[in-house]
Amino acid sequence: MASAAEQLAANMNFAAFQKATELHKRIWFTLIAMIVYRLGCYLPMPGIDIQAFSAAFQGSSKGILGMVNLFSGGAVRRMAVFALNVMPYISASIIVQLLGTIYPPWEKLRKEGGEAGRKTLNQYTRYLTVVLAIFQSFGIAMGLQASQGIVDNPGIIFTLSTVATLTGGTMFLMWLGEQITSRGVGNGVSLIIFAGIVAVFPTYLNQAFSLARTGAMSGAGLLMIAVLVIAVTVAIVFMERSQRRLLVQYPKRQVGNRMFGGDTSFLPLKINTSGVIPPIFASSLLLLPATVMGFLATANLPSWAQWLPGAVGQLQHGRPLFMVLYGGLIIFFCFFYTSVVFNPEDTAENLRKYGGFMPGIKPGKRTAEYLDFVLTRLTVIGAFYIAVVCLLPEALIGFYNAPFYMGGTSVLIVVSVTMDTVTQIQSHLLAHQYEGLIKKSKLRGMRR
Repeated sequence: MASAAEQLAANMNFAAFQKATELHKRIWFTLIAMIVYRLGCYLPMPGIDIQAFSAAFQGSSKGILGMVNLFSGGAVRRMAVFALNVMPYISASIIVQLLGTIYPPWEKLRKEGGEAGRKTLNQYTRYLTVVLAIFQSFGIAMGLQASQGIVDNPGIIFTLSTVATLTGGTMFLMWLGEQITSRGVGNGVSLIIFAGIVAVFPTYLNQAFSLARTGAMSGAGLLMIAVLVIAVTVAIVFMERSQRRLLVQYPKRQVGNRMFGGDTSFLPLKINTSGVIPPIFASSLLLLPATVMGFLATANLPSWAQWLPGAVGQLQHGRPLFMVLYGGLIIFFCFFYTSVVFNPEDTAENLRKYGGFMPGIKPGKRTAEYLDFVLTRLTVIGAFYIAVVCLLPEALIGFYNAPFYMGGTSVLIVVSVTMDTVTQIQSHLLAHQYEGLIKKSKLRGMRR
């Protein structure tokens, strides 16, 4: 027999959506925030010759700058105020979470600080975001001034204005993402990256067809990429919805003359517990040093730094070094982020506290070990799946000379964020229906 939640979910329709006024406000807030974000992607920085920069950008559009341009919704190609996007914030989150596992004071905040500890770590993340954004924007300013014909009036004023503009744009997007998460629908930072990818995807798709028409890419290669995108999308949907359900039983207990408990439930463990975070983290770490070096590659470097352009050239899509580092970072972050978001000891303790147990498994430490055993094996499958999804298109990029933006990372982000947002909308609808049932039951009680 279906549960009450399943019955409510089955009855959700357009009429139920119309009545959910709170959900309407959240969706409208999210849409307006996305419009504001897209407008910022078209506001160029002061002191830049946009045409000269666009001409210089075309030569590196398939490299590191092309990836940044993809995640920023085309802001890099226009050198807009949102050119850095939320990448410094993501990099800062990585560093804070890493230190939260090895630095004792921060580890104590993460485990025992509760809501106050979480807010403190979030504040540290914001501070570090400012530092990283200043560092990256300063490197961009130096690289732009080193390139001939791009900056109208090079000097300290341009450097300060560039640092202030790009850092301010990143901080605004960080604030906007937090507002979307709390007052809108979905994860704000993920939706910002999602909006950037979706916004530039039609343009890149047109470029792919142009490559096929001019003979730069064969028709078979274009067809192979289309089939791959469809297959990857189906695989992502299947894997993201897959889960291992562990049986949990609750013993009967007597309170007065009544018996309670004796129920059974399931503890769902997703195959991909880390979600879309590992490829984003991996990309941001690869971009952190390469974004600045990408601009400095055309400058007059000293003799001791002449190896930098060649090193940056190896961190491009389709190159063996990039694929090895990218795959390794994805697998690492799959395990790392899973350990951050799911703690077997805490879960086992919560089950023991409420009287739940798994058949054949002793509550407490043995339950935690069993959860860790199952989760580790699920994470192996999930890490392999994400690595294949993200790296398989990389091989085709080099073989068919395809644009990298058709890769699996962008498809993974778009599909995963879409599924997560739809799930949150369904959760809001379900909560609205529950509230309606509670109000009706209260009215009936008052009438009686």
